[in-house]
Amino acid sequence: MNAYIFPGQGAQFVGMGLDLYEKYPRAQELFESANEILGFTITDIMFEGTPEALKETKVTQPAIFLHSVISSMVMDNDFRPDMVAGHSLGEFSALVANGTLNFEDGLNLVSKRALAMQKACELQPSTMAAVLGLEDSVVERICEETEGIVVAANYNCPGQLVISGEVKAIETACEKLKEAGARRALVLPVGGAFHSPLMEPAREELATAIENTVFNDPKCPIYQNVTTTAVNNSDEVKKNLMAQLTAPVKWTQSVQNMVKDGAILFTEVGPGSVLQGLVRKIEPNVKTTGAILT
Repeated sequence: MNAYIFPGQGAQFVGMGLDLYEKYPRAQELFESANEILGFTITDIMFEGTPEALKETKVTQPAIFLHSVISSMVMDNDFRPDMVAGHSLGEFSALVANGTLNFEDGLNLVSKRALAMQKACELQPSTMAAVLGLEDSVVERICEETEGIVVAANYNCPGQLVISGEVKAIETACEKLKEAGARRALVLPVGGAFHSPLMEPAREELATAIENTVFNDPKCPIYQNVTTTAVNNSDEVKKNLMAQLTAPVKWTQSVQNMVKDGAILFTEVGPGSVLQGLVRKIEPNVKTTGAILT
């Protein structure tokens, strides 16, 4: 069975999508439509902007979504997923790819998500940190014992977990994690504490937008970040998507469940190859590849 996986924030690069725009008339139409929907020319920033401009959350998230979704749309008959999953933002790309959301609604939700997260980031100084070389249970315990808000946010693969929370709490936790034997505990250059309780204002704002959007039943199961198991029902998809911003991204567990349910090939659709690397660390015996566009 073929699992299609979609990357999240961090996979962006200047020039992303230009090859699609130049090669496929359908891609050109979709990119031009995106410029109208967003109210600014995102293609200029994606194709020839500066890395700094592309790093702005309001740009990054729609840019990655567009690259992923348009790639899946121009694959035509080659795009035949048995199951899908996306890492954080990538979950929205996955939901368009499996027919749960249409292109326009997906892009609108991603844009609203990015702006809501940006606002939440500005309310309180917060950040994230990557922790390498410790058992998840040790990281979770140290987060619980640290004063202030700090939680496990991204279960990326065994031995690689990202924590999220208030700046001071993150710094304290990093020191404790190093003392506990972490190979690295490195504060990341991000503007906020994604997938933590500090995203609650953004969660509320996005939940309203999700509630007012039409969701279809998926054409194939999606393994969502919050539950990690196959979801085939549109109401359940909505509920999980509403919870996603303040809940951890359980990527390790999602991939394990996909393999348990028969996935033997993981195809990453979108910029970069980060997810392929994570999948190989989680399940070394499966095959991974990037989307092949003909």
